[in-house]
Order: sequence, then structure tokens, then C-alpha cells
Amino acid sequence: MTDLKIIADTQEAEQTRVALLEDGKLAEIFIEYNDFPEVAGSKFSRQGDIFKARIDKIIPGINAAFVSIAPHTKLKELRKNTPRNAFLYLSDFLNKSMQPKVGNEVIVQVVKNARKNKAPMVSARISIPGRWLVLVPGSDEIGVSRRIFDPDERHRLKKIAEDISSELKDFGVILRTAAEGIDEKLLRSDIESLVKLWSEIQEKAKNNHAPCLLYRDVGALGKVLRDEVSGKIDEIIVDDAEEFEHVRDFVSRFYTEAPAISQYKGIVPIFEFYGIEGEIERALDRKVWLKSGAYLVIDQTEALTVIDVNTGKFTSAPDMRHTVLSVNLEAAVEIARQLRLRAVGGIVVVDFIDMDFESDRRELLERFEKVLCHDRLKARVFSITQLGLVELTRKRGRPDLRSVMTRNCPLCGDNGWVIREENIAINIKRLIRKITSANNSEAFLIQTDPHMAKYIRDYLPDWQEEFSRKIYVDGVSGLDWGKYRVEIQGSVADIEAYFANKH
Repeated sequence: MTDLKIIADTQEAEQTRVALLEDGKLAEIFIEYNDFPEVAGSKFSRQGDIFKARIDKIIPGINAAFVSIAPHTKLKELRKNTPRNAFLYLSDFLNKSMQPKVGNEVIVQVVKNARKNKAPMVSARISIPGRWLVLVPGSDEIGVSRRIFDPDERHRLKKIAEDISSELKDFGVILRTAAEGIDEKLLRSDIESLVKLWSEIQEKAKNNHAPCLLYRDVGALGKVLRDEVSGKIDEIIVDDAEEFEHVRDFVSRFYTEAPAISQYKGIVPIFEFYGIEGEIERALDRKVWLKSGAYLVIDQTEALTVIDVNTGKFTSAPDMRHTVLSVNLEAAVEIARQLRLRAVGGIVVVDFIDMDFESDRRELLERFEKVLCHDRLKARVFSITQLGLVELTRKRGRPDLRSVMTRNCPLCGDNGWVIREENIAINIKRLIRKITSANNSEAFLIQTDPHMAKYIRDYLPDWQEEFSRKIYVDGVSGLDWGKYRVEIQGSVADIEAYFANKH
């Protein structure tokens, strides 16, 4: 049985990362960017959060309103404690007879995070997702995911949803894709948890004035637990105390067989401690080495992904036939892992090493299909072409890892790619957190290339407030893109003397 472990890096407000480990090896990585300092109000709300809001302004021309929502209580910025604006379409009200007015209080849910100069978008139509279904308070909506194709299964699930909705009254029920094949008893257990959660939200709304936060969604980690993982989870490790409590609450509500949950409290960042940082870096490499000494070359384009299999240093088989077969079989297993790890979707063409025997080709295809069947996203393998290529398609589930972590290179005319500035900035912040945990220096000087130095200056006020240290940044010509170092750990006077001497 596979040992399934989830490691969550949630300490940094700007980014959440969740790693799925199978038998100690990184299988999938989920990365969610929480909007950055230049995005007004973004740190105070995220998609799925539920607020009791106050209508501040109505715009009749577009049948919309601006409402005040409350910030989260996690960040130090809360000492400012000013309500934030959000945008609400009045057509979202389920009660069409309601005539909203300025000053009215209304329960809303964030449906779109803030972007650049735009406020977050909220809706008065609340939907609370569970593991297998979604509860829609105040609605009579009944639905089954379009991704469930079997007509008999769709009929079964719709009948269950109708029965549940009629029993509850004034609740809509939507069955999610994950509900396929799930026993009715478990579905009813899921709905009971959601109804209880909605009752708690309503009770909190009665006892608090707007604007205030009623329910905080568990964000990226919750989505992974809810949407991306099937089967028994053995352990969940989180590095943030508040997120640890949210996960424990989530698991108690929606998991019949609860995994072990623990909080990581080490000084070394959690992904670095478990060796995941190195795995992520290698997942961006073009070349992937296999244990035997053979290797893969993975090239991603907009149209398709091409994977080339090479024997490399592998020479231990008794003859050429067995060498080729052994490398191809090993490559098939690693390719299946790389497709998941890199979140590659669409058309994939694999150039396995040519095989002369039909029985070997058949064995390879059978092995490839077998390892791909463990993939949560459906992959379809086609036969070997006349050119000796294996074609397959893999369903797109989310943006691939390279597009999430990299961008076109601004230095070489977009012919290559580099790590995104957001990722570099967050890595610098993780380094500062690691140092401040073990160092009492008054101030720090970070050196990086001039472009990144200019980029992270917007972060410094927030970082200085969070770490209670003075942080300086200096752009140094000649440093490679994404490279950085702590040049000085000492007093403010030390660093100011450095800049005075430099100029």
C-alpha cells in the first residue's frame, strides 16, 4: 500500500505550496500565489472566504455595489484594521425581491481574488464545497458534475441529491466529480457536515456586526485535500499554527478516517527540511536522470510535449535487446511520474528507444498504461507509430509547473525562460525568516541583481514589520538572474556605512 503524505508550506502570506509525497517521493506539487503588496486588499481575502459585509455604495447603471469586508486576523497589517472594499453584482441575490440599500448588511462570499487595481469580487450566492458535494443555501438547485459521463451513475447521484434537497428544504445540492461511485451514506455524512458548518456561519453572522469574517476557506491546502487527493492520507504536516488548526477542523468535518496531523516548528523551511526544494528545481530541468544511468529529455511547447529516451550510461544488460527494453520500461515509469509532477497536459509524444521485437513493444505499452492508470487525471495511450513514437493525451487539470514558476527571459529576447520574480522574492523572504529565527542582528543587507533589487523594494515595508528588523537591498551588476545573498548581518550603522563607502 502506498504511503501518502502531504507537506504544506503555508507560512508566507504571498504563496502557498502543497507537496504530495508517495512513499517518500514527490509525486505532485500545488502552488498558489496569494496576491502581492501592490494588489490592494488582496492579503485580507481569498476565494471561498465568507464575510458579513456592509453595502457602502450602489451603482445603479451596472446593478452593482461596493461593500466593506473585514481583513483576516493572521497578518500584522491588521493593526491598521481598516475595512476593505469588494465588488458585488446585485443580480447575485437569490431573493430577487430584495432591494439592497446603502448600510444594509449581507453575507457574501469571495468568488474572485483582487487583481492589480481591481477589488475582489464577492457574491451573495453562497456555495460551500465538501469532499463530494456542494451545499447551496437558499437555493433549490440540483446538479451533477458534467465530468461524470456514465448515465446510470448520473441518475443515481441526481436521485440522491433530490432526496437530500427535499429533506433539508431551502438547500441546493450539487454532486462533484469526486462523488462518482461514492456510497450514499458517505454523501449524506458530507452534507451533514456542510449543514452544520452553515449553521455555525449563520450563528456567527447573528452575533457580529458587519464588516467581519465569518468563515475562512482553507485555501490551497484545503483544495488539495478536497479535490486532488483520493485514497487514504497517512499524514499531513503543516508549518503554520493557524493553518494547522484550520486543517484539523477541515479533517474532522470531512474525513471519516482522519490522518495524523502535525505542525512543523523547525528553523529550516519545511520544504528544505524534507528535500522538496531540490525536487522542485529538478522538475524544471530539461534533462531527467534515471537510476540506471539512462536519461530523459523533456521539451515543452505550446502545442505538445516531447520526451526523448536515451540509454546514457546504462550498460548492465546482457545484450542490446535487453538494454533497450530495460531502459524503456524504467523510462515509462519515470515519464508517468514526471507528467504528474510537472502537471503536463494535452498531447505528449514519447520517443522511446527503437525495439525490434513486437513482444517487447507490447510489454512496454502494457507497462506504460499500467503506471498511468494511477494518475488522477485521465491519460490515454495510443499505439506505437511507424516512426517508433508513442503518442498519448493527458487531461489538463491545472497550469503546468513551468508556466507557474517561470516566465519568458527578458534578457535574451524571449528565447528562453527564467524563474518568475515572485518566486525569487518569496525565496528571499524564506531566507530572511530562516536567518532571523537564529540571529538577533538589527539589520540585514540582501544583494541581488539590479532588476530583482528594484522588484523586492515594494516588499520591504511589509517584511520589516513582520520580522521586526531593518532590511536593505542592493542591486549588484554581474549577479545572475535570481541569485541573491545576505552580504551583511549587523547594525543599521554597519549597513549605512556600506552604502556611504559604495557611493
